[in-house]
Amino acid sequence: MAPSLPISALLSHALVAFTIEFDNEFERLMPHRTSNYGSTDGSRDDPWLASMAMWSTCMRFVGDEGVPVKELEKLARTKTNLKGMERWGYVVVQPAGKMIRATPKGRQAREVWRPLFGVIEKRWQARFGAREVDLLRESLTAVIRQFDFELPDCLPILGHGLFSRVWDERKASAISDLTLAALLSKVLLAFAIEFERESDLSLAICANVLRVLTQEGVRVRDLPALSGVSKEAIHMAMGILTKKRIAVVEPDPAVSRSKIARLTAKGGNTQEAYRELLGAIEERWQSRFGTDNIQKLRKRLDLPGLMEGLEPYPDGWRASVRKPSTLPHYPMVLHRGGYPDGS
Repeated sequence: MAPSLPISALLSHALVAFTIEFDNEFERLMPHRTSNYGSTDGSRDDPWLASMAMWSTCMRFVGDEGVPVKELEKLARTKTNLKGMERWGYVVVQPAGKMIRATPKGRQAREVWRPLFGVIEKRWQARFGAREVDLLRESLTAVIRQFDFELPDCLPILGHGLFSRVWDERKASAISDLTLAALLSKVLLAFAIEFERESDLSLAICANVLRVLTQEGVRVRDLPALSGVSKEAIHMAMGILTKKRIAVVEPDPAVSRSKIARLTAKGGNTQEAYRELLGAIEERWQSRFGTDNIQKLRKRLDLPGLMEGLEPYPDGWRASVRKPSTLPHYPMVLHRGGYPDGS
């Protein structure tokens, strides 16, 4: 029997799957352009394609009257890539950098994004069963109700060192109004924050890259398939791991013009400490939130056929790249559009 996944990985798999399905639908419905896959109608005026994170950290709060720049982070309780959203054609920031207003294309995107949470959740109810999705909501809510702090309704864009950055405020939102993606995000982010208080490395780096490295070495070109995150995200993570002397990148002795990444002795100890900390936090959560609640959450996160909903539309950009064989053990939400696998 395969070892059970940490609860953070189960949460990540569900959230990433939901996000990719959400993003695929947005791509189908919204005129857009991309760097490698052209635009939907050949127009240079279409906005750059972006992921759910850019709705959750920005466009959700940019109403018809706009929003003051200084208020956006307070509303989202996390940072956004405002310069990117302006450059990509969703918003303008004026006058003198004080107000954020949606462009016509940004308003169109906002209307496409808004209903997609309900659309994807209904698909999940049809695929996994309405009762099963309701029970998953119930388990997530049972944990969140015991938080004594507020978290954003999404995972933050990863900051320096690929750590999570959040506002720490008291409770304010009504849990009954939260989307399934928001419920998953809050519980996963709470786990990441607790992990990162005790770790010199972020959960994003540990769960995706440190986890799959060995002291014997892994070919660098194989890391995206093993981890479920993009080459760009791997590159960022490996830069931190090598700087800290946790890993090294060397020529592959078996294949010319190929490289391997391997753990140092320090890296082996760091990897073991990562695994131990995951287990310790889950044990704490059983004490804090109730063993029954955590066990039920684990069971309800085990959604059979989760990958089946990730089939992209034939003209979508994901149809042009290798289909993932695994999902990230922690979403790599970067400034590069906010995709959960760092694409």
